[in-house]
Formats: sequence, C-alpha cells, structure tokens
Amino acid sequence: MDRKLIIYTTIFGTVGFALMLAGCPIYRVYDQRMSGEAELAQAQYSKQVQIVDAEGRLAAAAKLAEVEIARAKGVAQANKIIGDSLKDNEAYLRYLWITDVTGNNKPTMIYIPTEANMPILEAGRGLK
Repeated sequence: MDRKLIIYTTIFGTVGFALMLAGCPIYRVYDQRMSGEAELAQAQYSKQVQIVDAEGRLAAAAKLAEVEIARAKGVAQANKIIGDSLKDNEAYLRYLWITDVTGNNKPTMIYIPTEANMPILEAGRGLK
C-alpha cells in the first residue's frame, strides 16, 4: 500500500506540476492585463483630480474678480462723492492745504508762484 501511495503521489505531483507550468504563461498574461487596468484606472483618477482642481481654481479666480469689481465700484462711488463735495469749494481746499502745511512740526519752506505780485490761485479772481 505504501508503494501505491508513492506512485499516486508522484503521478499527482507530476500532473500538478505540469498544470502549473502550463498555467504560468496564462497567469502572466492575466497579471499584465490586471496591472495595465490598474495603471489606466490610476491615470483616469489623476486626470479627474486635475480637472476638479482646475475647476476649483477657475471658480476662485471668478470670485476674486467679482470682489475686485465690487471694490472698484465702491472706490469709484467714494471718489465721486468726494469730488462732488469739493467742487466749487475752493475755501475748504485752501483750508485743507493750510492745515496740512502747518500741521506738521517740521520747518517747511513754501514757494508760491506769483503773477503780477498775486498768487496764481488768486490771479483768476481778479478777472471776474
């Protein structure tokens, strides 16, 4: 009985080994196909991540542009309000200039351009 067991084990081992050798090329093809599919899936995922990232940056840039436009509109409105309030208000502008000149404690030399011994700011007044 031991002899039969040895023969059966040898035959089974030989057939099993032959099947393994026959299956190796098939397994290699299967393994290559699976690793190729895995690489393709990874590349597609990377592409999707890049697309989503680019869309996010585009949306952020659009929002930043909206903020910049709103800020510019606010500055334009403020400038218009200030400009309208200073229009035909030469006395206030002169007051601001004088307080700016006298407000600092540093010695300041001021040159006033004249024409016919009148400051140029006043030269237009005499013609009215």
